[in-house]
Amino acid sequence: MKKFLVLAGFAMAMASCGQKAGMNSALEMQRDSLQAIIDSKDAELNDLMTTFTEIQEGVSRISQAEGRVTVADGNVEAPGNKAIIQENMQYIEETMARQKELIAQLKQKLNASTVNVEKLQQAIEGLEKQVEAQAARIQELEAQLAERDIQITHQGEQIVALNSNVSDLTLQNRQQAATMEEQEKDLNAAWFVFGTKTELNEQKILNKGEVLRSDEFAKDYFTKIDIRETKDIKFYSKSAKILTNHPAGAYRLTKNEKGEYELHITDAQKFWSVSKFLVVQVK
Repeated sequence: MKKFLVLAGFAMAMASCGQKAGMNSALEMQRDSLQAIIDSKDAELNDLMTTFTEIQEGVSRISQAEGRVTVADGNVEAPGNKAIIQENMQYIEETMARQKELIAQLKQKLNASTVNVEKLQQAIEGLEKQVEAQAARIQELEAQLAERDIQITHQGEQIVALNSNVSDLTLQNRQQAATMEEQEKDLNAAWFVFGTKTELNEQKILNKGEVLRSDEFAKDYFTKIDIRETKDIKFYSKSAKILTNHPAGAYRLTKNEKGEYELHITDAQKFWSVSKFLVVQVK
């Protein structure tokens, strides 16, 4: 009988241990299931927050780029600033498109998520409004830049027209200056010739002892000078006689070290006032 009681007690103890083991196994399975659910929700939440943070950073980058465009807009016609504006505007457009895409993805993820985060939903709505406001400002900025481009183009056309007018005026001034210079040269032009009596007669500069009485004299036989520049004339002869009329006191007729005559005009205006032609007979 005593042996029977021992065996019965042992059997009851084994049954009790079996029940405890089963209960521990169920608890472990329940704990693993709950941990899997928690891990899944954490992963969903991390994914949502990662996308949310990326959108926030994008909003900040757009604001910074918008600020650079506004600052550069103060002197948009400068080549360097224009390139910066174009680069920033392209960056803004690309970032804005990415933002809209991320917001759509985030809303879709949130709708499909098992995580109930009301504050995150409200934050997403706030971000969406910020992006919409930025989009409106960018459109306004694009319109302003387009208007500025039109103004710059118009100003450029005006500058081209002004430059053309300046070029025309410059050309006219040059032509007028050239004409005036030519007229000045004509006013200050004179002609001289020296030769033997025979040579002067052959050229009809002398005709029956009179000088320049015929309109048929050889004008191309004369040398043209500018009376403002030519003050001295050499005759390369030891005999020289001035045949044309020139006021006394306006010149000196001297000999050089070789004994050849030279004319020194001391008062050009007075000397050439009677005649613009000088005829000298030499031997």
